[in-house]
Amino acid sequence: MGRLEDADLTLAYDVILGEQRLAVAQQRLLALRLQLAGLHGDGRLGPPVAVLFEGWDAAGKGGAIKRLVAPLDPRHVRVVEFAAPEATARRHHFLWRFWSSLPGWGGLAVFDRTWYGRVLVERVESLASEEEWKRAYGQIVEFEQMLAAEGLRMIKIFLHISGKEQLRRFHAREKDPLKRWKLTDDDWRNRERREDYIRAIEDMLERTDHHDGRWHVIPADSKRYARVAVVELVSREIEAALRAHGMVPVPGT
Repeated sequence: MGRLEDADLTLAYDVILGEQRLAVAQQRLLALRLQLAGLHGDGRLGPPVAVLFEGWDAAGKGGAIKRLVAPLDPRHVRVVEFAAPEATARRHHFLWRFWSSLPGWGGLAVFDRTWYGRVLVERVESLASEEEWKRAYGQIVEFEQMLAAEGLRMIKIFLHISGKEQLRRFHAREKDPLKRWKLTDDDWRNRERREDYIRAIEDMLERTDHHDGRWHVIPADSKRYARVAVVELVSREIEAALRAHGMVPVPGT
């Protein structure tokens, strides 16, 4: 299990090394994705794979997702984004709205924000009662274990940045008219409650890390490093998922 304090935020690649590693990782991911879909290798469908992204505001989730899906045919990956639940979703169990976006065999889905909102923002902002968010830890683990028993491989990623780097990115967005829309009053308010979020994140990492759903905390003060780390991690996890189902990953390219 990763912890925030264990993430080395000084990790970085220079431009040349970063681009080289990213290109190699993306090419490998493309081959593995085609194998999952039965379009490369022996033609069998691989297990469903879901990549779950959480992280601080301005941690670089969008940029990491962009590099992750860039080498893939758009027909072979589904990217879904989740914000605050709307009225219909609030009438159901908090996990209900995520179900239809889960991939089937041979499928790959990328989640920008996830069911972990119940134990993060909903906890910190009192959008869920204490009883509700405390109960959610066990419900989430059981939900993920159920999915894993049916073959789903979950890759749970938390992008971690320092408070100093987050503030720098906030100011950069504020000055850029094409990125200003990304910065909201909620972002500033969340930043003021960083210590509350740290406690919620640490509890999440501790209480929802399990054999079928390990957390991977990726240092993201360097966007270049984080993007490479994400693509390399997903490739390793897909290889492991294939082997777990008796499939030999296609040779590296």
